[in-house]
Amino acid sequence: MSVLTVPAAPSLPQAAGPSCTLQRTGSLWQLGIEAQELTTAIGQLAEQLEADDDTRAQALGELEAALLAEEGNKQALAAKADATCWVIEHLRGQAAYRQQQAKRLTDLARSDAGRASALEDSLVLVLTRLQPKANRFSFPNHELTSRKSQAVEIDDEDALDPQWLSFTTTSKPDKAAIKEALKAGREITGVQLISRRSWRIH
Repeated sequence: MSVLTVPAAPSLPQAAGPSCTLQRTGSLWQLGIEAQELTTAIGQLAEQLEADDDTRAQALGELEAALLAEEGNKQALAAKADATCWVIEHLRGQAAYRQQQAKRLTDLARSDAGRASALEDSLVLVLTRLQPKANRFSFPNHELTSRKSQAVEIDDEDALDPQWLSFTTTSKPDKAAIKEALKAGREITGVQLISRRSWRIH
């Protein structure tokens, strides 16, 4: 596992190890290279976030230490924060792409399964028409078998007597109503109104 080196700071220990340092030299000639190195380094940390809890905590701690180490250097802090935003946007873009691919594959799988079922139904229809009493068909490389089962098919559920109906009751908190009541100053046992601030990368 690669570990990133963070700049030394009076109140923060320096992390060990280095594949790619998070410390900037300030050279104009190296700004582009350093930006790419920062993004790569943070990307490597991000890869460790799905590991065990200790590795995840270590990776997050290393990133936080690297950012906190630049408390007195706005330019360096902005560079590291910007590189982190690049990685976040890349991961979210990749997630969106994979969700699209997953949906495409799900649609393809549904289509394949539908065509397979249609072919099977057609094959069974022809074979049972030719041999109505058969419950098994054998071919050179395959065998088609059947089994009997029973299922209730309801034509009109509304016509059923209540004795043949089962009832279930479910409940869940009405958060919209609770929120309005709390905002109006009402106290509700076991509930509190929490204010949150959401962030978005642009």
